Order: sequence, then structure tokens, then C-alpha cells
Amino acid sequence: MEPSDQSDGAAYTPWLAAKFYIPLVIQAASQSLTYPLVASIVSHGGHGVVDLAAFAQGQSVMFLIGALGGGLLTTGMVFGRDAEGFAQFKRLNLWMCGALTLLQTLACLHPFDGLVFRDILGLSPEMHTTAREVLFYCIPLQVLFFLRNPGLVALYNARASASANWATLCRIALTALLSPLFVRFGWVGHRLGLLAMTVPVLVEMVLANALARRYVRALGPPAGRAAGLKAQFLFTAPLSFGGVLLAVAGFMIGAFIARAAEPGRMLPVHYVTMGVVNPVSFAAIRMQAVVLAFPPRHKADWAVFRFALAAGALLALFPLVGQVPAVARWYFGGVQNVPEADIPLAMRAMLLISVLPVIQTLRGHAEGLAAWRRRPNAILAGQAMNLATLVCALFIALQLGVPGYLMGVVAIICAVVMTLVTIRLGLLWADLEETFGRPPRGPRATEG
Repeated sequence: MEPSDQSDGAAYTPWLAAKFYIPLVIQAASQSLTYPLVASIVSHGGHGVVDLAAFAQGQSVMFLIGALGGGLLTTGMVFGRDAEGFAQFKRLNLWMCGALTLLQTLACLHPFDGLVFRDILGLSPEMHTTAREVLFYCIPLQVLFFLRNPGLVALYNARASASANWATLCRIALTALLSPLFVRFGWVGHRLGLLAMTVPVLVEMVLANALARRYVRALGPPAGRAAGLKAQFLFTAPLSFGGVLLAVAGFMIGAFIARAAEPGRMLPVHYVTMGVVNPVSFAAIRMQAVVLAFPPRHKADWAVFRFALAAGALLALFPLVGQVPAVARWYFGGVQNVPEADIPLAMRAMLLISVLPVIQTLRGHAEGLAAWRRRPNAILAGQAMNLATLVCALFIALQLGVPGYLMGVVAIICAVVMTLVTIRLGLLWADLEETFGRPPRGPRATEG
């Protein structure tokens, strides 16, 4: 097992890990937990759940672009532990924010919008217009997500995830307050849905950075030579590229379902189902941060792995609540305005995908080990396998005539399993390299 400059010698206990992880669960889930709340505003608009499908497609393009900076939080947790490293991380974060904001703006302009929404996603002209507007009005939201990064990094590195949690709880509470008010007063549609999403994120960003200020001031000088802008970018690049592959995965699911039978029914059912599952899935993947905060002390240290397995089993209980008929009728029918005939479809899809949280926590554990051991290419290989498996599974399902509402969830499960297997094989390869003579990486050496 390689030495790491991240370990501070603090002993792992299940209680300490849970105390650190639970706020991360809330933090990660909020990004998707607020989506069903906002979706209720959109789905009560003039075109119902059809507008929701177009809204989801516009946001999927935004997340695809934002995924180019998807490795920044991990980069900050690895390199932003001293004043100089944190300053360089902030510079990198701002540079990437500016570049990706420009890219998102270009994607809204002719002829690029037609290429994305009409040619690739296969949307009808009506859905194309809505999705393009959603992407354009999401530009401030994208900027806020990037401006939130430095505060979150400082809080996570200080193991003050509970402080980050307060900012997130304020965001959730504000979204939960605005969503029913907007619906009650008839302020519905995709534009007002985006407003109800953006304002709470602004509040969260301000609070997170304010709470992190004292930890940033307490950062000391680097023990050795701090990683500069170039070194941090080279570490971020494979992680972010892998994030792009994952974002493309969601992009591709919509494109395949749009080409299956009854896309007008199947796309809304898929997105409504994933609106429930995604919060749990994103919470599960944050197991990566637990590994970085409590790295293994020796090669046979499987304590965090067992913690990940238990956490995944508990998170898997949440999608199963959707099997209660009264809950399903209330949420899918009442909140999300899904036609009554389609509620059983959403229940079946949610039952099938209830295994995902367990697989995701184990994958997050493997990704955390790879990041701690400076092996970002293992993560990249896993994410490349994710996209390849997903596309193959979607293609086979389309040829076999699998219903669209099941097509996406089956492909996602297959893809995540192959991602986990690939990352584990990458870590095994790293062990073989060390065993047969390749010197282990030092604290600043990075694969990339």
C-alpha cells in the first residue's frame, strides 16, 4: 500500500465515518433531491410532462458541459490542503468556469442548437425550442455550481461536512418552500422552474463560502513544493473527462428512448423515475470522499469497504418506498402529474433499479482508493467502460423491443457494474506493478 500525504493518522470508526458521510449524503442528494420539486413546477405547465421531458433534455446538456469540470472537487480535496495549493485550485476553478460558460453559450446558438437537440437527441420542434431555452437560462446555474466548489473543498478537507450540510439544508428548504407556492399561484413552466432552482443554489453558494472562510484562513504553507496550476489541471483532466463520459451516458439514454416505441410516454416515465433514484445514487457515489478522509492504513484494511456495503444497503431502501401504492399514486400522480395508466410503469422501473445504490457505494469506494493512490486513469477507464456498456445495452434493448421505461434502468445497472469491475481491475494492476518492481508513487507523483 502506497504512502499518502493525505492521511493525518486519525483512527477510523464507523461512527466517525457516518458522522462525516451523512452530511455528504444530504449534500450530494440535494442536487437531485431538489429536481423533483422543480419538476412539479415544469410538469404543471401548458404541455404537462412533455415539457418536463424537454426540460430534462436541456438540463442533461448543461450537466454534460459542467462535467468537464467534474473532477475539480476531488482535485481540491487532494491538492488544496495548504494555502498555495488551495490558491492554485481556485485559479483552476475560475478558468474552467469561464471556459465552460462560453461553451454553454455557444451550444444555445444557431447552428449548434439544431445539431444538439434536433440531430443528436431527435427532439420534435416544440421540445427543441423548450430544451434550448432551458440550456440558455441554466447559464447562471452553471456558474453558481463552480463558484460553490472552493467553499465545499475547504469544508470537506477540514472534515466539516456538517457545516456544508447547513448550507445545503437551506437550499433544500428554500426549494421546498418555493415549489408548492409557484404551483399554487400558477407560476408554472420551464422558465419559472429554473428560477425556483437557481435562487436556492445562490443562497447555498454564499453560505458555503462564508462558512468555509475560517478554514481557508487557517491553511498553512506547503510542506514541500505545492502543485501548480498545470499539475492540478493534469490531475483533473482524466477525472473530468470521465465525468463527461458519465454525462454523455444520460444524454444517450434520452436519445435511445426517443427512438423507441411511444417516446412521448416513455421519456417522461424514465425521467420521473430517475428524479427519485438519482438523489440516492449521487449520495452513494460520495463514498469516494469517505475513503479520502479515512484512507486505508494497510493493505488488509477493509473497514471502509464494509461501511460502504452497509451504507449502500440502507440507501437501497429509499427507492423501495415507491412500491407502496398510496405513495406511488401521491408522488407520481399527484406531484409529478403522470397519467394514471403510466404509474405502474414507474413503479416497475423503480423496483428494478433499487439495486443501484449498493453498486454505487462500492464503486465510490473503488474510485476513492484510485484517487488516494494517484491513479486517475483507473477511474477514467471505468467511466469509459460505463459509456461503452451503456451504449451496447441500449442498442441491444432497442433491437429487442424492450419498453423505453425499462431500457434506461437496465442499461444503467449494467454500466455501473462494469465500471466497478474495471476500476477494481485497475487497482489490481497497480498492485502487480508495485509487487514486480515498479516503484510506488510518492506523495506528489500522479498518473495521468
